[in-house]
Amino acid sequence: MAPPADEPGYVPQLEAAGYALRIREPDWFEHRLLKGPDTDVNVHVFGAGAAEVQRMVRFRDRLRADDAARDRCARTKRELARRAWRHVQDHADAKTAVVEEVLGAAEGPPAPSGGRPGG
Repeated sequence: MAPPADEPGYVPQLEAAGYALRIREPDWFEHRLLKGPDTDVNVHVFGAGAAEVQRMVRFRDRLRADDAARDRCARTKRELARRAWRHVQDHADAKTAVVEEVLGAAEGPPAPSGGRPGG
């Protein structure tokens, strides 16, 4: 696979599928962000070995395994979606507390079935 900085190596194919390159952050793991064509989906591209990939996978896995964490994130996202944001990063910063909470919980076992701690 082409490194993120080699956009001609992968972006044209994604654009042909309807994705649009929206963000370039070369100083943050060579990050690129593309928005999906028909649904509100983000495709993140990182440089090889970027620690952020493992962090995002841990976050995803926790949300899949923990109903309470997933519900809290959904509530937070709905609340934040109602606000107007001058910069995308402001929205990302507003999610930090809940993301860090979920990632901190990801270090331990998932909550019991039903997603609520203690039952």
